[in-house]
Amino acid sequence: MEWSITHFWLILALVLGLAELTSGVLLLLALAIAAALTAVLAYVGMSFEWQLVGMGVFSGLLVPIAIRWIRPCFTPKGVAYGTTGTGVEHGKRYRTLKRDFDGAAGIKVNGDFYRLRDDNTGATDFPEGTEVIFKQFDGTTAIVQTATHKEQ
Repeated sequence: MEWSITHFWLILALVLGLAELTSGVLLLLALAIAAALTAVLAYVGMSFEWQLVGMGVFSGLLVPIAIRWIRPCFTPKGVAYGTTGTGVEHGKRYRTLKRDFDGAAGIKVNGDFYRLRDDNTGATDFPEGTEVIFKQFDGTTAIVQTATHKEQ
């Protein structure tokens, strides 16, 4: 068997498709489909320059379709990935936790533990189970108010 540019595009499509299994954002899958379609262009005898143009056009069409319209179909409702720190949590109520290894007070936001600082008093130590209202992040510290204070 003699290798051709068609084989290159098919191998690229396979590698991108397998790499998609590790990411789950459908970007690499869209690129894999674009590479497979480019292999069709190579098979029909188009020049390498036109194959590159085809790859660009296919990618330009498939990537936005995959990210904008297909990916939301696979995302569970109510999950806002990548939003921690963008202000989505502002005003939400949390219960404080104590971290096991050092006893630091904090809250869990989207599964991640953040140390606390009271916006009014600057206190960083809260009893476990204290209800707090999230205000903002200061680096990796969550600025909160205790639930007894009114939010401004």
